[in-house]
Amino acid sequence: MTSTDLIRLTAAELADSLAAGDVSSVDATRAHLDRIDGVDGDIHAFLHVARDAALARAGEIDRIRASEDGSSLGPLAGVPLAIKDVLCTLDMPSTAGSRILEGWIPPYDATVVRKIRDAHLVPLGKTNMDEFAMGSSTEHSAYGPTRNPWDLDRIPGGSGGGSAAAVSAFEAPLALGSDTGGSIRQPAAVTGSVGMKPTYGGVSRYGAIALASSLDQVGPVSRTVLDSALLHDVIGGHDPRDSTSIPDTWPSMADAARAGQREGALKGMRVGVVKQLTGDGFQSGVTQRFTEALAVLESAGAEVVEISAPNFEYAIAAYYLILPAEASSNLAKFDSVRFGLRVNPPGGGTVEQVMSATRDAGFGPEVKRRIILGTYALSAGYYDAYYGSAQKVRTLIQRDFDNAFGRVDVLATPSAPTTAFRLGEKLDDPLAMYLNDLTTIPANLAGVPGIGLPIGLAPEDGLPVGIQFMAPARSDARLYTVGAALEQLLEESWGGSLLSRAPELATATVGGR
Repeated sequence: MTSTDLIRLTAAELADSLAAGDVSSVDATRAHLDRIDGVDGDIHAFLHVARDAALARAGEIDRIRASEDGSSLGPLAGVPLAIKDVLCTLDMPSTAGSRILEGWIPPYDATVVRKIRDAHLVPLGKTNMDEFAMGSSTEHSAYGPTRNPWDLDRIPGGSGGGSAAAVSAFEAPLALGSDTGGSIRQPAAVTGSVGMKPTYGGVSRYGAIALASSLDQVGPVSRTVLDSALLHDVIGGHDPRDSTSIPDTWPSMADAARAGQREGALKGMRVGVVKQLTGDGFQSGVTQRFTEALAVLESAGAEVVEISAPNFEYAIAAYYLILPAEASSNLAKFDSVRFGLRVNPPGGGTVEQVMSATRDAGFGPEVKRRIILGTYALSAGYYDAYYGSAQKVRTLIQRDFDNAFGRVDVLATPSAPTTAFRLGEKLDDPLAMYLNDLTTIPANLAGVPGIGLPIGLAPEDGLPVGIQFMAPARSDARLYTVGAALEQLLEESWGGSLLSRAPELATATVGGR
């Protein structure tokens, strides 16, 4: 099997080949590392590539597989994966895309990183992201933007554009991401990949560098629904080190995805279309592909009904008060004293002056903007008017979800209002940038799970379009069933996956910049 063949396999296919002895983990890992060497100078999906460590780990897994202990290996053993740089790794820098943490190597692994190591996956490196996960385009990274593999002049989404671009460009079959207001699902939409935001508390946040603690959630990024489900099974579950972790026993997400691939999986499924998250403000090609996807669901036996969620209209306003307030608190620890960057003013200075100089040099403009906004919203005399009111709106949004799920099994929306926009197009217009999270934010405010998957290319620009499904809290498995069913129906009509319709991804990005 050639390197090109190896990188084109899904994670599930690669895992099967590894288990059958058709390919070694070293060969699979080297193929992906060579791919990174070939194209990442153009895409800039990675901030750090751990080539030697990855090959050593792959060799160790191959030796275990060949030994008497080989039967104990998990279903994804030997499969390479990328890790968003918001997650702590004890053997790689963890910067959260910020200069203030440049070069910092944590003394511990995030729980999800420890779990993927225990499951014998192979970490390839750390992926680029908007600084401290603040952004929708990965242009706010202190280390430069990531580019969309479909068009190098366009954004790959954010904040997890690095993970989505790495998967879309065949640099990794799997990636870990984090989603605070759509940072897994929106990049998936614009890169033609699959992204899942689990139920809040369903995957540990221990070791994830916090942006907004009541909103952040770690989740999988992949090229197929089944691949995300397989990775979700590895990283999910209770963690006593995370006080928000749900002490539930979860069903197999992979089994749920496989159930969706069976005939009749959608029969009787009630799909609600949120009236407030369609129509005006959505690109015509996004609306067209979304409507076509709903028709596919109906043809497979699902019932599609319109749902009204009136308080969703206020989700962005509430989110951009709650998130900055929590970010202001979480980022206070970056003070030049405990860890990270330290900048000494000329001639020295007080602790306060050193702190001010450090934060000024270490934080980018978007981080500063949100810290100022959040600090103001929490200040005396304004707390009830802003942060307190936003939390009340959050409760109303949660009630809208409860009412909707009393009528339907899942909710469906476009994953993003538009396809990938051009680099720099919205960089100086924060409000326009914030609107990219229009459809994804409500799920984070309510803590419910959401999955995004590709549904075709917009006719006006030939770029990927995504659909999002949301389900009640703890019903993550339902999303994998619905997602896998629609994915299979669409791929049957296309004659292959969406990425298989873009063969230029294999060569066009090399030397493009």
